[in-house]
Amino acid sequence: MTTERTARTPEGTTPTPVVFVHGLWLHADSWAPWVERYAAAGYDAHAPGWPGDGATVEETRANPDAVGGYGIDEVVAHYVEVLDGLAAQAVVVGHSFGGLIVQRLLTAGHARAGIAIDPAPMRGNILLPPSSLKVAAVALKNPAHYKGSVSLTPEEFRYGFANELSDEEAAELYERWTIPSPGRPLFEDAAANLFPHSAAKVDSKNADRGPLLFVAGGMDHTAPASLTKTSAKIYRRHSDAVTDLHEFPDRGHSLTIDHGWAEVADTTLTWLKEQGI
Repeated sequence: MTTERTARTPEGTTPTPVVFVHGLWLHADSWAPWVERYAAAGYDAHAPGWPGDGATVEETRANPDAVGGYGIDEVVAHYVEVLDGLAAQAVVVGHSFGGLIVQRLLTAGHARAGIAIDPAPMRGNILLPPSSLKVAAVALKNPAHYKGSVSLTPEEFRYGFANELSDEEAAELYERWTIPSPGRPLFEDAAANLFPHSAAKVDSKNADRGPLLFVAGGMDHTAPASLTKTSAKIYRRHSDAVTDLHEFPDRGHSLTIDHGWAEVADTTLTWLKEQGI
């Protein structure tokens, strides 16, 4: 069972659909403030969970085995099904591994535009920041995690997500939003550059795709800004399609859920309006 947080604009309008894609270790409900803000801006906003996610944080924590074993391809296929069920082609917005899923969806023609916030690296991005490796090691240190699920401890969440937050806010966000997630995507991404047909491969050469915005957190430990900037450069080198980048220099990986989320959301809304969407 997957959860979906949805908000719709007034009856009689034909708003552009927006689908939010969460990453590892955060429940889809963590997008709730974004869903409401996008709906207020005139979009038809949806936040479906990954396959195996429970309807709530508590349900997902209570059944961690349900999320185990899903890889990047399975998650992409799940969101393709979601997008195909909408009345119009959607904008896709993703955070962390959700940002990589967004790129897969956009470059394959399933979405109108994409916003990738602190995305996991795609195949071809060969940077290996030590902080990223430390976060990924939560799963990679145990081969059993490939088919199972992985949860973060409060200390791991503090390092990977909340390094720029107070202890109090970090603890509150951990308790409110964290869930177990499949370990397989981390293994797939770690080995992406070894396999030509990796699930982390995106079609960066597709000149017919819609516009893409990368958002980077300058203090991010999980997906450092250097990774995001390199991904943007790869796209710009391969295609003339719109590829933009916005950096929040003082923000960490929690930028979509912490006290400063609204500034990030409003930046993405402004960008969409600039694209005429």
